[in-house]
Amino acid sequence: KTAIAIAHNVNILQSDDDEALAAVDCARLRPDGAYLSHTEMDILTSCVRVFARAKPEDKLEIVKSLQRQGAVTAMTGDGVNDAPALNQANIGVAMGIQGTEVAKGASDMILTDDNFCSIVAAVEKGRAIYAGIQKFVAFIMSVHIAEVMQIFFCIVTGIPVMRTPLQILFLILVTDLPPSIALGMEPGDSTILEDRPRPREEPVVLNWMWVSMVLNGAVLSVVIIAVYIVALMMYCDGQVLQTAINEVPDFGSKLMDARTVAFISLVWAENVRSYTSRSFDRPVWHNFLGNKNMQKAIIMAQLCLYAAVLVPFFSTDILQLRGINIGLSGWLLALTGPVGCLVLCEICKLFTAFQMRKYQQVLAERHEAEDRRLAAAAASHKSSAGPPKVVEGPAG
Repeated sequence: KTAIAIAHNVNILQSDDDEALAAVDCARLRPDGAYLSHTEMDILTSCVRVFARAKPEDKLEIVKSLQRQGAVTAMTGDGVNDAPALNQANIGVAMGIQGTEVAKGASDMILTDDNFCSIVAAVEKGRAIYAGIQKFVAFIMSVHIAEVMQIFFCIVTGIPVMRTPLQILFLILVTDLPPSIALGMEPGDSTILEDRPRPREEPVVLNWMWVSMVLNGAVLSVVIIAVYIVALMMYCDGQVLQTAINEVPDFGSKLMDARTVAFISLVWAENVRSYTSRSFDRPVWHNFLGNKNMQKAIIMAQLCLYAAVLVPFFSTDILQLRGINIGLSGWLLALTGPVGCLVLCEICKLFTAFQMRKYQQVLAERHEAEDRRLAAAAASHKSSAGPPKVVEGPAG
């Protein structure tokens, strides 16, 4: 009765649950002194929500049974006798204040305040970290896909290659890396606990994420290639192809100016892309300043950009960029890149949001099918179990 009352209080047992079936004494696990067979044990644990008067070995058998059914099990405990089940469970959680050293040693996680609410906070934090990893991967892959597309396009069409190897290295290490690290530290959405539990076999990069990365990479490529072609026409006397530009007087300096415009536009566009990557389905202005690390990363990237294109010798002789020579028209042309990237990436986000909802719907259908399976198992167990046995004994 005590176990049933507590289970109702914390919503483990619902008002429509059959208490005789959903809450049982652990003596049902070993009716004749020996434990049930694996098949019978699995049927029982799949439909029972509460086990009362559990011995240490009962806890271990329950954990093993749930794992045989493919469930991810968590076990909480504080005593020496909880250690076997804590060690067997996928996630063992020990009490930090009242827990024994043996229990702590057998666990994967320790509650320093002995407060079960901390488990919920830990789950939320874990989901936020996992989501941050996905955003990090999505951003860094999309910008690298874009850079590969841009270079490939230049080679195939005969346009001068958009940037030098040293410029590519500078982009990866200095302007791409800080925003991507900031995305990894992105705070979780307020609704993150409402998401369906992800399957254990689920990869970090999902199918809809691959579509999003390629789409956004293509958007970034189209925008920057367009800026680069216009810059070539502006600075290289209307010429675009490498063979024709080679005939232009002082073509090296003019080509450097066009590459500078494309370089500035790309850094700005990638910084905009880092902000749009903070959420797969929400608009960029949602909680715009919610990640302080992102503000620091963007400031760092901008300072490095202006040092790369404006500092004498470092810009002209090492990186081969001429930010001073491109004039106001060049800076304004570069500005069209991030504006176009922002608009098109937000449009792509609508399609990504649709794919996310479809994926969550698939997960919901899987969970509903699992619930129906458990309900059928419970009905079968109820019909074969007969009237419940009342086991007398000391409370444990």
